[in-house]
Amino acid sequence: MTLEQLNSMTAQEAYQWFETTCSASNWCHIMVANRPYDSVEAVKETAQTIWATMDTKDYLEAFDGHPMIGDVNSLRAKYANTQATAASEQQGAQHASEATLQQLHELNHAYKDKHGFIFIICATGLSADTMLQALKARLPNQTQIELQNAAEQQINITLLRIGKGLTPAQHNSGTTS
Repeated sequence: MTLEQLNSMTAQEAYQWFETTCSASNWCHIMVANRPYDSVEAVKETAQTIWATMDTKDYLEAFDGHPMIGDVNSLRAKYANTQATAASEQQGAQHASEATLQQLHELNHAYKDKHGFIFIICATGLSADTMLQALKARLPNQTQIELQNAAEQQINITLLRIGKGLTPAQHNSGTTS
């Protein structure tokens, strides 16, 4: 999608687009209200600024928009609007040993039981083993620390999705190259 298309969408259409990058409704509404944007970088900067104003409720809503790492059935059933992006973000889990996948499954559930939300990690480019090591390292943390860790991971994911989803504005400069 082009920046011009995002800027000219109805509020509902723009909300739906922003929701594919982060499912926190408060964040989406504010992103829509801040249009028009003059560059992809401006969208990203605004996304970060607004995310920094969000609270625990917003974080949890955003986290709920993600499937558990490696849980493809959850991806298909619950998260159809982010299915394509989440699937590509979790490619590292698709080429993992059965033992690693089993540990990811068990520790993801232990993490959710302990902290009340799923393990969030910007998984792009990470192997399943790397994600598993991060999960093992973060599981013992206090929930408030994990809330902040997950919120930082969430904005990284959001920024990647914005970057993948938007193409820069096209300007007619009258010159050719």
